[in-house]
Amino acid sequence: MELMIQVFVSGLLLGGIYAIISIGLNLIFGIVRIINFAHGEMVMIAMYLTYWCNVLYGIDPYVSILIVVPIMFFIGVIIQRIVIQPILEASSIMRIFTTVALSLILQNIALIIWKGDFRSVQTSYSMSTVQYYDIIFSVPRLISFIVALIFLVILYYFLKYTFVGKAMRAIVEDYSVSRLMGVGVEKMYIFAFGLGSAFCGLAGALLMPFSSVYPTVGLHYTLVAFVVVVLGGLGNMGGTLLAALFIGIVESFSGTYLAPALKETVYFCIFIAVLLVRPQGLFGKGKGTEEVGLK
Repeated sequence: MELMIQVFVSGLLLGGIYAIISIGLNLIFGIVRIINFAHGEMVMIAMYLTYWCNVLYGIDPYVSILIVVPIMFFIGVIIQRIVIQPILEASSIMRIFTTVALSLILQNIALIIWKGDFRSVQTSYSMSTVQYYDIIFSVPRLISFIVALIFLVILYYFLKYTFVGKAMRAIVEDYSVSRLMGVGVEKMYIFAFGLGSAFCGLAGALLMPFSSVYPTVGLHYTLVAFVVVVLGGLGNMGGTLLAALFIGIVESFSGTYLAPALKETVYFCIFIAVLLVRPQGLFGKGKGTEEVGLK
């Protein structure tokens, strides 16, 4: 019983990181209406930025959030303007191929510059734990979970109560009507892509105290983010959070009780089963929302 609770807690903490990554993808997927297969590579870049901030300047990974997040926002804006904007009116196949190509380009640039070595950040708290009764919490994972929840709450209030947030939610509902109502859709596209990339920056900085970075690490995060976004429902931030926590718990249990190599297999089976029954996801708003981004 104690082992099950420990595994559950570990999965819950992992799900917090998955939520940060997935919500960034959800913003891009829902607002810009493009399937960004390079999303995980943005996390990879953020992890390298965090690593080099620590190695070159001795900046703590959590402090580097103040540096990495703005840089990733700026990188996202550049990518949107140079790569994404010209293909928004192209066919869905061309948009998919473009982001897949961007993913491969970023992977290979990282491989050329930093080689294939695994790199990690060692801090005084990297191996630290706290114990509550018989449950052991990893300090960096717990910190990451708390920071992730704080930023998710901030995003919720931003989307719900600010003019820009309301405009972004309107675009998710119907971008054509939003344009007719005077919303600067193109500007929202730029901001949304930058914001989604900024969340990748946040996730990358939070991951480094207990994870390693290498050129292809982004592939795993891309796959997890897509599973979470589809299960949670497009445009549903609360659903994305719940789906991320669920996937984190599933991964933790399957890795412990089955085999580490089967973690992805288990949650992809769940993913397929949910799509067969409810294509718009567990928390999707209705029929047809699963197609947003492909038309």
